[in-house]
Amino acid sequence: MDKILIQGGLALSGEVKISGAKNAALPILAATLLSPEPHRLKNIPKLGDITTLKRLLEKIGAGILEADDFCMIQVKNIENNEAPYSWVKTMRATILVLGPLLARCGEAHVSLPGGCAIGARPIQLHLMGLEKMGAEIKIEHGIIHAKAAKLKGAPIYLETPTVTGTETLVMAASLAEGTTIIENAACEPEITDLANFLNHCGAQIIGAGTDHIVINGVPALLGASYEIMPDRIEAGTFMVAAAITKGDLTLKQCCPGDMVSIIEKLRATGSEIKVEKDTLRVIGKEIHAVDLKTLPYPGLPTDMQAQFMALMSVSDGASVITETIFESRFNHCAELRRMGAQIKVEGNHAMIKGVPALSGAPIMASDLRASASLILAGLVAQGETEIRRIYHLDRGYEAIEQKLTDVGASIQRVKGSA
Repeated sequence: MDKILIQGGLALSGEVKISGAKNAALPILAATLLSPEPHRLKNIPKLGDITTLKRLLEKIGAGILEADDFCMIQVKNIENNEAPYSWVKTMRATILVLGPLLARCGEAHVSLPGGCAIGARPIQLHLMGLEKMGAEIKIEHGIIHAKAAKLKGAPIYLETPTVTGTETLVMAASLAEGTTIIENAACEPEITDLANFLNHCGAQIIGAGTDHIVINGVPALLGASYEIMPDRIEAGTFMVAAAITKGDLTLKQCCPGDMVSIIEKLRATGSEIKVEKDTLRVIGKEIHAVDLKTLPYPGLPTDMQAQFMALMSVSDGASVITETIFESRFNHCAELRRMGAQIKVEGNHAMIKGVPALSGAPIMASDLRASASLILAGLVAQGETEIRRIYHLDRGYEAIEQKLTDVGASIQRVKGSA
């Protein structure tokens, strides 16, 4: 396996172009299953998870043509309505094909998915919503079997706001007969991006981005040309990179309006942040300790928790981070402690006492965002940091070593390390 080596202690300076949002591109790619017509998608990031889903779509029947700055995709015919475990074991987002397959061809057989080891992420709400719309659901030997001659619009209340569940139901309802109303829907901007894409294809979706979404089903969807939104988590990660190294980074092609919680929390830690329409400039200052709690949007994203923990590890005081979304998302704590961080975990709370400096060490990534936090820690640590199991990183960050190198980091990937 590859590993990353970082020589810490360098302040970052320069400009970073933010890539398209992984968490918007994945459901939009899945949504192409709803129409037999071609789609032209721009700003799709080059990531492991994106490649995984594209290969799955090809097995289902998609024709995909890659170009430098766009991707043409067309699913003229559904040739295979199955997604076995061997295809979906590495990524939870493959569950997104369930709703579109069911809506398009009346039947789907999708294995329960895998993904990062950050705790249970049950899909009962996805299945409950599809059952409300008339689907027959069975789970046998780890495979979801779903059938429905024709999905019917229905009122659906989600006990807990679920991003993937909301996306699944919005896609399925787009071709359902009648009106579907989703109450207590997740409000993440990526859901709005999906709805915008579907509306470009002829869907009738109102209220995406709120907890009350209304979908009037249509008989068929058309093809569309669409540009994926910027990745707010990648942007947030580079914001913390500027803060933790006391650097000066300008982030281009981002969407500050989707990042208010990240911006305000980072300002509270002492960073100076200048906001323009699609640009953020972060100037790192003295790092103040602040308490954080992850919450559904518009709260602080759970996908930024690990990055902020790295920042708090070198703050000027004590802080508490409370994780309310995933119960096992503190796996990075042990590795940060190997670098000298003072972190104590009790349940879903992590108590951090800032230290003057971290020390480079051999460490191992456990999941996607943990990988990012370890890179951030390595950027500020004294000496060399060696990060193994970085395949997690490639699932969610496009060319991160090159982007960091371009703004002054000493970071390199070493191929083929055992």
